[in-house]
Amino acid sequence: MDKEELSVGFFRPDDAQGVAKLFTEVYGDGYPAKIVYDPRGLVEAFERRDNIPIVVRSRDNMVVGYSSLFRAAPDKGVYEKGNGAVLPAFRNAGVMGMIFRYVGRMMSGVEGLKVFFGEPVCNHVYIQKAALANLPFVETALEADLMPAEAYDKEKSASGRVSTLLMFITVVPNPHTLYVPGIYARCLEYIYEGLDDKRSFIPSKDDLPSSRKTLIDTQVFDFARVARLAVHEAGADLEGVLASEEQRALDRNAEVIQVWLKLSWPWIGKAAELLKEKGYFFGGVLPQWFGEDALLMQKTVSRPNWEGIHLFSDRAQKILEFIMADWQRP
Repeated sequence: MDKEELSVGFFRPDDAQGVAKLFTEVYGDGYPAKIVYDPRGLVEAFERRDNIPIVVRSRDNMVVGYSSLFRAAPDKGVYEKGNGAVLPAFRNAGVMGMIFRYVGRMMSGVEGLKVFFGEPVCNHVYIQKAALANLPFVETALEADLMPAEAYDKEKSASGRVSTLLMFITVVPNPHTLYVPGIYARCLEYIYEGLDDKRSFIPSKDDLPSSRKTLIDTQVFDFARVARLAVHEAGADLEGVLASEEQRALDRNAEVIQVWLKLSWPWIGKAAELLKEKGYFFGGVLPQWFGEDALLMQKTVSRPNWEGIHLFSDRAQKILEFIMADWQRP
């Protein structure tokens, strides 16, 4: 298909049915972000600016490509760019490149957008390559085994659970001070050397404070069998509260558990060591996740599908090496 016949722009309400049809054709009914199948929900989320889709249309206004910016972190200024799909007949028309370039032109005008990130799958490198070719993304983390293989049954592109790479772009700079866990000092030094924003660093030496009560917000995504634990406060009771939330996730058949910790805590080192003792391993950095940066820790019930991870950049490969080394380390 000739790309001259295609146009790109922000979502319009009359695109909603076309988006649902697009995802049904590409993924059947198996795509985990169910909002793409819900025309009314798409319109309402767009009106709230919780989800800001970008679509590529053919000359006759058929939706042939889709991706979106959607809120995905405790801080509402952090948006994910994801949920991508392209009709098979248009896969060689540069559709994702059009979307990436459009986002690059328009991102500074999106009210409330502080940072955004991509989460390309690692069962192939095509989306990673397109993202890095069209926008100044910086790779900062990798989520092991995030997606179930059955999400890719229709396109037959995964042999097991699928990991995702996290890559960020700073829209509104937010220089701030971070505390560095000793066990991850080398990993964090490497990641922050390439970040597109400034940070100051202090070694983390404090104990978990007895004056604070641990507060964890847990989300379980049943289809993906993934639990995400946002630790808003961490005190001396962290071990007990974490065990309770982890068991709740396992009772709902979670196979992957992610924990987000604040790098702005002077006691982040003790928190990270505690999670490491409980079987968690390094995942990377999440810029401005809580307004300030977060450390991603993760645990998988089974051995991660390391062999199924395919990465495009040397930087991403280096981050994976840190992650695998920490997973192997008792």
